[in-house]
Amino acid sequence: MTPFALFLFTLLALSSSCCSAIGPQNNRTVLALASRIGINYGKLGNNLPSPYQSINLIKTIKAGHVKLYDADPETLKLLSTTNLYVTIMVPNNQIISIGADQAAADNWVATNVLPFHPQTRIRFVLVGNEVLSYSSDQDKQIWANLVPAMRKVVNSLRARGIHNIKVGTPLAMDALRSSFPPSSGTFREDIAVPMMLPLLKFLNGTNSFFFLDVYPYFPWSTDPVNNHLDFALFESNSTYTDPQTGLVYTNLLDQMLDSVIFAMTKLGYPNISLAISETGWPNDGDIHETGANIVNAATYNRNLIKKMTANPPLGTPARRGAPIPTFLFSLFNENQKPGSGTERHWGILNPDGTPIYDIDFSGTRSFSGFDSLPKPSNNVPFKGNVWCVAVDGADEAELGQALNFACGRSNATCAALAPGGECYAPVTVTWHASYAFSSYWAQFRNQSSQCYFNGLARETTTNPGNERCKFPSVTL
Repeated sequence: MTPFALFLFTLLALSSSCCSAIGPQNNRTVLALASRIGINYGKLGNNLPSPYQSINLIKTIKAGHVKLYDADPETLKLLSTTNLYVTIMVPNNQIISIGADQAAADNWVATNVLPFHPQTRIRFVLVGNEVLSYSSDQDKQIWANLVPAMRKVVNSLRARGIHNIKVGTPLAMDALRSSFPPSSGTFREDIAVPMMLPLLKFLNGTNSFFFLDVYPYFPWSTDPVNNHLDFALFESNSTYTDPQTGLVYTNLLDQMLDSVIFAMTKLGYPNISLAISETGWPNDGDIHETGANIVNAATYNRNLIKKMTANPPLGTPARRGAPIPTFLFSLFNENQKPGSGTERHWGILNPDGTPIYDIDFSGTRSFSGFDSLPKPSNNVPFKGNVWCVAVDGADEAELGQALNFACGRSNATCAALAPGGECYAPVTVTWHASYAFSSYWAQFRNQSSQCYFNGLARETTTNPGNERCKFPSVTL
């Protein structure tokens, strides 16, 4: 998972004439690929098992498909001995070169597909990851080359007689300008015509999938007091009726998926099949990240699997009975992902292979058969003061570098740490770093700074200061 592009519940209602029953294309292929849930296998951690051990764990949980964020040759070689379907990815930084040159695409396929196919059951090549969520000048060059790169990869595969690998690209929900009610689903103006039209034409022409990274946690957590948690977790007895279409919704995921279906329909492509390239719920997070806990993660993922493995398929209100290939995010918590605490807590397994919570990828196990879970304590927003301090056991050399960074942006951040200052003593790297982290976070949090500092910091509700030294805090 790349840095998250938040799915915003905009209330920009647009009228829609889309019908309420849209049939997916190539239903037999979709059924085969959706028959078992996939898992995302990310590697941004310094405590994760080897690829060999990780693949054995994927087999143990009985996932049917594994999605990689690269085309690592060791992992692909190991996967050749399994029955797992496999998805590989072209990195964002290679899209421009591949989009501009068929030879570059041929070389990528020759390096990353041909040595492993067909022994390794590669079924999807995803070009880039959430490309349209970034908008610098360099990113916009990637935008312009995205569909050309996808075309050239397909050309290369077909030239080598490979026709059973689909090519797509995963997009985040921020590709939409409007998403609520679902019938108002509309792509952003800056990408609708120049990007989405050619992308949809490509997906339609190659009978491929619209891959979507879709996380109900984010729209729910923007207003956890007024948004219903049960509706986000597939547990609600209440419903929502779209005023334009009359379609009735029982969960937030279906609303999000259908908003994309309506957005595609407005551009003239009502029948492109959806695939969920990432979805899940965080099992932990920072103090201010309401609802990020093991109970909610287990509930969401168990109900998701039950929904997506139903036979016959359930689909969504706009596409009744349509199967949706789905990849759960993720195999492990990844402790080196930057950003807020939830970024590092989407896994279903601990690094030693033990489950963070019980889960059944077949969707057949009764929920009553799962072990009990700790009662959640953060389903309502935290109110109070929070400090940012150094983690226990942090390397002092790394702390020193982070301390210099925190103190270097503003003279005011670490003024209290000067010799003779109220927070100078005790003179230890950990004490000084903790003060600097809290001061920096309090000063720059409104500018999107995080209590992270390359994994050296954590949030706490316990005041780390003393009578002489008052640590700055953030008030939630």
